[in-house]
Amino acid sequence: MTDSRAAALDRLLDPHEIVLFDGAMGTMLYTRGVFINQCYDELALRAPDLVRDVHRAYVAAGAEVLETNTFGANRAKLASYGLDEQVAAINRRAAELAREAAGDARSGPPVLVAGAVGPLGLRIEPYGPTSREDARALFAEQMTALREGGADLFVLETFGDLLELEQAILAARSVDPAVPVVAMTTVGEDLRTPFGAAPQDVARALDAWGADVIGLNCSVGPQTILEAVERMAGETPRKLAAMPNAGMPRDVGGRRIYMASAEYFATYARHLVQGGAKIVGGCCGTTPEHIRAMAQALRVERAMASQARGRSAPMTATAEHRAMARPVGVPPVPLAERSKLGRKLAEGSFVTTVEIVPPRGIDTTKLLADAGRLHAAGVDAINVPDGPRAQSRMGAIATSLLIEQRVGIESVTHYACRDRNLLGMLSDLLGAAGLGLRNLLLITGDPPKMGPYPDATAVFDIDAIGLTNLVAGLNRALDPGGNALGAPTRFVVGVGVNPAAIDPEHERRRFAYKVEAGAEYAITQPVFDPAQLERFLRTVDDVRIPVIAGIWPLVSARNAEFLANEVPGVTVPEAVLRRMRAANDRSKEHAVAEGIAIAREMLDQVRGAVQGVQVSAPFGKVELALDVFGAAPAAAAV
Repeated sequence: MTDSRAAALDRLLDPHEIVLFDGAMGTMLYTRGVFINQCYDELALRAPDLVRDVHRAYVAAGAEVLETNTFGANRAKLASYGLDEQVAAINRRAAELAREAAGDARSGPPVLVAGAVGPLGLRIEPYGPTSREDARALFAEQMTALREGGADLFVLETFGDLLELEQAILAARSVDPAVPVVAMTTVGEDLRTPFGAAPQDVARALDAWGADVIGLNCSVGPQTILEAVERMAGETPRKLAAMPNAGMPRDVGGRRIYMASAEYFATYARHLVQGGAKIVGGCCGTTPEHIRAMAQALRVERAMASQARGRSAPMTATAEHRAMARPVGVPPVPLAERSKLGRKLAEGSFVTTVEIVPPRGIDTTKLLADAGRLHAAGVDAINVPDGPRAQSRMGAIATSLLIEQRVGIESVTHYACRDRNLLGMLSDLLGAAGLGLRNLLLITGDPPKMGPYPDATAVFDIDAIGLTNLVAGLNRALDPGGNALGAPTRFVVGVGVNPAAIDPEHERRRFAYKVEAGAEYAITQPVFDPAQLERFLRTVDDVRIPVIAGIWPLVSARNAEFLANEVPGVTVPEAVLRRMRAANDRSKEHAVAEGIAIAREMLDQVRGAVQGVQVSAPFGKVELALDVFGAAPAAAAV
């Protein structure tokens, strides 16, 4: 690196120096005819002149730092275009193109090249299946190539998940500890990240994690970013950055048009600097014209700053900041105090539950009558599935509430990730807690293609492990962003487990992750092979929590064949199939009786290995579930 570039980096980190970044790359490429269904990052290889020309336009406008065209150039995102083996080539070439354009600067300090790194497009733990280590490796792979191509610094931008951004910072330090890191999250009009973190939380966390510059970019316009920056300014001694969009986009003739003019941006450039941001630039919708106007407006601010300039090294995070970076919330309410089911689990008592599928329509007459029969029989709780096999039925939360309020028996509300994004889940769960529901079974959910609406969109924003982390956080009065919610929720946190999984080791790992995330009990898929269940339980002794075994009373050979071949996660041994076929050949009544007999055998054989059973009511026939218990559910628990 030349002495002049080293001096430019010093300016970047100097808390008093104002530095101007460039504007949007995607906006400029789009206006040059690149359709949005293409991989913009690949243009570094496929259309290098086009990318270089955009960089040159920003240099001519007065930008002092150019961001590489690599926002989505990580292996995970490139894989969707079949370009995952081009990570190094794309990032290295993109940095070289920016480096070439930076060399065109004719006056003033040298133009720096910032290796642009965006989110992976994956959910990482604790709200997704990607480990922190894997995420860090993906970021490091991209950053290594950017550094090889000539990047002077890394800019980590548009992150919504602070924990993912932490891994990006760690990756940057592992690639080259001397390279400056600018770390930026995005906020909405409510001044919070998509995970609910406030600007003050962002500042404290990024300060503690050692980012050289802390900031905000994208999603909203200058006014909202200014308000958020002002809230960050008092929380950290680090230099602040602000790179807003050109306002909020509007749909004009089928195109998304950003309405904030260059003149408007020039005004807000000064406001942002006065509000505490010494690094400014533009994000979506901004052009060289916006940057040129900002450069002119900042001349006055630079002149004023030079009068009070006093150089000082970037300060390190205080112990107080570090302590506040990872909130732990309040202690959860003791399990025995959350619900009757929680008390029995905490005491080690045997639990009896029956699963009733919600109605397809709005008539709840049979549902409530069946729930009343089960309550009178002494069943501890009623399990309420959430759209099982991707079928549309009355919502599990509403059904559970009806059962508890009208009948007086506790419910176990199944809650699936399939149909809601993270914000929807948070709203649902807070509402459920406010209504008094306590017992949850958290599941990923069956894919829509299994049901009658195969073209329905599945969300799967997080999986069951991530959802368990979310609910465990709510029980500590924390939202996904680590923000305090006041009083904690009182959920009893259950998860699913499949002892008959095709890949037992994968299932064991997922079970361990769920327990680590905060699971307090588990319900298995229907058990038709007790020996298989016991073998699986021995493999999870080190992470054992109370396990409730699923019991399914078969009603016919066809029912057995359906479960064996068409229901994911259920294994029906050949011996059971033969028994049901033989009984079916005699009569329907014999088949039902044989199914009840098999279910009773399963209950008797698993009793010593588990802490309860969940008996299904096939085709809504609760009398079959009660027959499995014999005289009464209470007797089965003895």
